[in-house]
Amino acid sequence: MKKQRPLVSTTHIILLSFLIAILIGAVLLSLPISSADGKPTSFLDALFTATTSTCVTGLVVTSTVSSWSVFGQVVILILIQIGGLGVITIMSELMILLHKKMGIGDRLLLQDAFNLNSLSGLVRFVKKVVTGTLIIEGIGALLYMTVFIPEFGAKGIWISVFTSVSAFCNAGIDIIAENSLCDYALNPVINVVTCALIILGGIGYIVWWDVLRVLKKARTKKVRFFRDLTLHSKIAITATLILIFVGAAFIFAFEYNNPQTMGNYTLFQKIEVSLFQSVTTRTAGFATVPQENLTNASAIVCLLLMFIGGSPVGTAGGIKTVTFAVIIVSAIASIRNKEDTEVFGRQLTKQAVSKAVAVTCMSFIIMFTSTVLLSAVTDANALDIVYETVSATATVGLTRNLTASLGSVGKLIIIITMYLGRVGPISLAVAFKRSKDNQNIVRNPIEEISVG
Repeated sequence: MKKQRPLVSTTHIILLSFLIAILIGAVLLSLPISSADGKPTSFLDALFTATTSTCVTGLVVTSTVSSWSVFGQVVILILIQIGGLGVITIMSELMILLHKKMGIGDRLLLQDAFNLNSLSGLVRFVKKVVTGTLIIEGIGALLYMTVFIPEFGAKGIWISVFTSVSAFCNAGIDIIAENSLCDYALNPVINVVTCALIILGGIGYIVWWDVLRVLKKARTKKVRFFRDLTLHSKIAITATLILIFVGAAFIFAFEYNNPQTMGNYTLFQKIEVSLFQSVTTRTAGFATVPQENLTNASAIVCLLLMFIGGSPVGTAGGIKTVTFAVIIVSAIASIRNKEDTEVFGRQLTKQAVSKAVAVTCMSFIIMFTSTVLLSAVTDANALDIVYETVSATATVGLTRNLTASLGSVGKLIIIITMYLGRVGPISLAVAFKRSKDNQNIVRNPIEEISVG
């Protein structure tokens, strides 16, 4: 007897969970209690803010510092935390805390939400993810307090907590000033703590546990740290380091004499700003220099960094570092006329390569469509529009001062882009996972075509 497919798939549940969180957040933010002046916020602006928070993007049409009350900021922070961890993770943790038994359906949903290959140890994995997240965000908040409490008094505690959660979740939303972190461009504590939180959130939970596993193993026996990591961790760490330092080198070179960004800084200060810009473009969205003042060359470099984003199973967006690495090594293998794609002495599966191509194509289609539509309704510089749409697709949050000037149609385009940019790759990952279970595949005849 043929097995009946469920009416609602895990893909639909993941899509709906984000959508429901956004709509609830929008309703709450539209209430008078959420605004700083006590007046209702237009539903479109509330929807935009709820979407950018839940999708941990960071593009804002109203100032988070001055437009929202403490209640509104709390709603935004909760949405950021939900978006960073994922709605499914939050619900699963609540089930665990309430001692509710997780059925096979719940476990399958978790497996798909995290894009994991096994059902074993999922409950323990969720506990570790939530606990690890809260610990790191707590440490980040304490370190931020050393700067913000002396400057803002007791209010600095709330600012520190908000900024820490936002940085770890790669949201890029802050309640410090209208110009993001530009006033702290040369503050070493803010730079180091923010970069560390962004990288830790974006590197992915799988890499966390793998690194801890190797470090724990090193206590009892001699190990070669990098060699004993899994292939996923090797690719994620290597790609992350290369992108950070190569990106920083390009930004340093292109902005070295730019008086509108860092032309008047010392050598060390230029290095500091360049590194921060390279890290924040990996879907974090904080800015220590006005993005509209970057040279065109730097902006194009940032576009690539934004599109790539962070690593899988983390809080970052983009096509992901591992995806980008797989695309590159696959292309090199094709150029060398090699049948197999190999990296670090291991062969990649054909499904991994196909998935990398699919995720990249999907993100490009979302970005391209959004760019065309936004260009049709917005009279702005082409580079500013592309910067906006790539930032929305990759859930980055950096803007060349365009977001606040968008009309109603433009806001709707960016809202849809942020949502698709956040849930699209997840849904595609689930689809690939499900396709493996289909054994009754009818294959069509093969025919050669010309490519290239």
